[in-house]
Amino acid sequence: MEHTQLVLLALLAGLLVGAAIVGLVVGALRARDRSMAQTAVDVPEGVEAMLDAMDDPAFVCDTSSTVLALSPAAEVFGVHAGEVIAAEELKRVARVARDTGSGISENLRLRRGAAPAEARLVAVRATPISARLTLLVLRDITERERVEEMRRDFVANTSHELKTPVGAVGLLAEAIESAADDPAQVRHFASRMQAEVTRLASLVNRIMSLSRLQASDELRDVRDVSIDEVVTAALEAYTVQADAAQVTVVRGGTKGLWVRGEPQILTEALGNLVANAIAYSPQGSKVGVGVKLDDTVVEIAVTDRGIGIPETDQHRVFERFYRADQARSRRTGGTGLGLSIVKHAVQRHGGEVRLWSRPERGSTFTIRLPMTEAPDLDTVRPKPRRKSRKTSTTPVPAKGDTA
Repeated sequence: MEHTQLVLLALLAGLLVGAAIVGLVVGALRARDRSMAQTAVDVPEGVEAMLDAMDDPAFVCDTSSTVLALSPAAEVFGVHAGEVIAAEELKRVARVARDTGSGISENLRLRRGAAPAEARLVAVRATPISARLTLLVLRDITERERVEEMRRDFVANTSHELKTPVGAVGLLAEAIESAADDPAQVRHFASRMQAEVTRLASLVNRIMSLSRLQASDELRDVRDVSIDEVVTAALEAYTVQADAAQVTVVRGGTKGLWVRGEPQILTEALGNLVANAIAYSPQGSKVGVGVKLDDTVVEIAVTDRGIGIPETDQHRVFERFYRADQARSRRTGGTGLGLSIVKHAVQRHGGEVRLWSRPERGSTFTIRLPMTEAPDLDTVRPKPRRKSRKTSTTPVPAKGDTA
């Protein structure tokens, strides 16, 4: 009897020990699986399918900032599978999310494409999905921020700028009424009123141009644009102003360069630079307009020998309604919108504007645009008709003339 009990106790003890060993083995295997899951660099199942379906730029990276999977839109910001993230800001956000173990959000300035592409305002959300993997989702909020900024600034700036010419028109109307019996005074006040009306119309037109450029990220009539034709049109538009100011405009540089964009917008942008250079140049001086190719970027530089811009004002000259020289702007009828229009017009074409200036030495504004190959002109221009035996007596207008 006792022998049987001892056998049973031994058997029970063996079962308990075996169960404990099995439990330890199973626990160790589960711990190993958990550790492997936490340290694995393979993208979890379903994540790649989710990324393929996303419209926003998004990607998964590991601890070395190498991209393992991405959405199609992510390549717009220079993110490519199997490569290390190029933007240091994105690396930092991913690292912070991984170190803290929780998702974070930041707004960053990232270039959409290579320089001189415009830096975009991007909302970045980084979320760790394992100990080694981090998911980053990007959303371009440039337009939303631009619209919000316009809404904040428009009323304050525009009402202030419109107040001056509107008030002047009101005062001149009263003066004309008071001087009704004096024809000479009436003509004098009417002439001044006409100048204020012209200034008001110019201000309204420029506000509309700037609003149109800021309201849309897409150009309407994109085509291959000849820089030679843009420069010619811009200079012809301000020939009278240059003659009146006794300023000589000199043109030079490389010819035959092309870009993609809207000719009218580019001509207006370059024209604004030419007009400013003429207005701020002394009599008898020269304004230079030069074109050159810098690798794959077309540069159009407008140089004057005028009063120059102090270094403290150079970072603000592209702001709406900002004037470095208030007195001269009042004399010349400047609206303070020309350079802002230039900046936004060039950015819409994937370029940038650079400024060099020294007080009393002059300024150089340089438009930089991505170059495109010259088009096959035979496919875009109609073939000349075969000459008739009869000679027409109607003169044919030269290119650029209007009927």
